[in-house]
This record gives sequence, structure tokens and C-alpha cells, in this order.
Amino acid sequence: MNHLHRELAPISEAGWEVIDDEAKTRLTTHLAARKLVDFAGPHGWSHSASNLGRTGTISGPSEAVTATQRKVLPLVELRAEFRVPRVEVDDAERGATDLDLPELGEAARQIALGENVTVFHGYEAAGMRGITECASHEPILLKKDMEQYPNGVARATDLLRRAGITGPYGLAIGPEIYTGIVETTEHGGHLLLDHLRQILGGPVVWAPGVKGGIVLSLRGDDFLLDCGQDLSIGYVDHDADTVRLYLEESFSFKVLEPDAAVALRLAN
Repeated sequence: MNHLHRELAPISEAGWEVIDDEAKTRLTTHLAARKLVDFAGPHGWSHSASNLGRTGTISGPSEAVTATQRKVLPLVELRAEFRVPRVEVDDAERGATDLDLPELGEAARQIALGENVTVFHGYEAAGMRGITECASHEPILLKKDMEQYPNGVARATDLLRRAGITGPYGLAIGPEIYTGIVETTEHGGHLLLDHLRQILGGPVVWAPGVKGGIVLSLRGDDFLLDCGQDLSIGYVDHDADTVRLYLEESFSFKVLEPDAAVALRLAN
């Protein structure tokens, strides 16, 4: 038995397979940060902290002894609960694959949003600073005119190159702006999305939780998402009508190179 307690749930192997597959599909869509930053792990549930490679001086244990203490970044555990109707669980055992699991979809969206916000904008309560908080470059203001976006993204990539940060580059952009980009055709009939990809040499990522946008290098070793337990589903309890489950993960995030990203902000 492990801490997820899945074996205690009144859910068959077939039911778990359908639920896990549905969760994976929803999470893959919403987990934007993982498409752009380095991912280490999963190291397991017992992995509690990430090494920062630094020390702090503390008083020694005796008069003639000096001491330093290693600094670490504790992992944060995120959890989002949801309910599954038992009739749907029973139908999975009968072979149904189109289960109605609206709460699972919302839980997946919320926990992915929490991870994205932590990576891109930080999580103060957990002691984690996000990419936009750490970026050493001044943010670039974007006007509402979509056709001005290539200029803003080009300026961002130029800033990164001048700082010695090589590409390819990626763009994380909030859902509303992403929709506008996809729907925009520039003069000459070229899609704005394709133009941005050409400038970046990398992807434009639909990123729930992002305010404005972020251009960042994809060369590696600049941003690290350190995962203890990867996203998994666990069991809470059940009654005659529903089974209560949860999505859970543990991770830390740290920016290793503040020069490797430029924030894009929308002008008022």
C-alpha cells in the first residue's frame, strides 16, 4: 500500500485505466510550463527538497569549530480533489470508454494552472520565484494590435541574443492572446502564428495562468522544474453514489539563468 491508497477504492482495473487516460489527456493540454522548461524526475514521493548548491554560515557546535549549513528549496505538494459517479465507474467495468467525468477535467485544469503560475509568475508562499519575477531584462510592452506582435517578439529575441543567450526560443502566451494570434492573418495572407514561430525558431505555447507573455530560451539548463511525485490520482473515500479522488504532485521550481527570458506585457 502506498500513500495514494488506490487499492482501497471501489474501482476496477478497467475503471482506473479510463480515469488515468482521461486525466493524462486533460493534463497534457494544460501543462504549458513543461513544454518550455527543463524537467527533472520524478524522484518519488519521499523526495523532499531541491539542492540549491549554496550554504549559509551558522554558529559552530564548539568554540574552535566553524559551521555552514546547506541551503535547499523544499518541494511543494499540490492537490486537487474531484468526485466520480459510481455509475460511471460501473460502466467502465462494462467496457464504456466515454465516461462523464466533468470534475476530473476541472481538477486537472486547476492543478495544471497552479503549476504554470508557479513556474511563470512564482509562488511566494512556497518560497519559489517565477520566470517573470527573476528575468533581468526590462519587460517589452505589447499593443493590442496583433500585427505588432512580431515586432515585440523579435525585440525580445534580440535582447536574449545580445545577452549571449542562444535559441531556439519559445513563447508562452495567455489563452485569450493565443486565440487572437491563431485567428490573425497578416497582410499578404500569412498566418501570424507561423510568423512568430519563424522568429522564435521554436513553439508558441497556449499557457493558462500566464499574464501577457514570456519569451524564453529553449537551449536548456536555464529553468528547472524538479519533480518529486509526478501527477498521480489517489483515493479519499466513497459513499453509495460517488467516489472521491484527487490529483496530486510535488515539485520545486528555480530559475538558473535570469538573462534567459523576457516578459511581454500588454499596454493599458
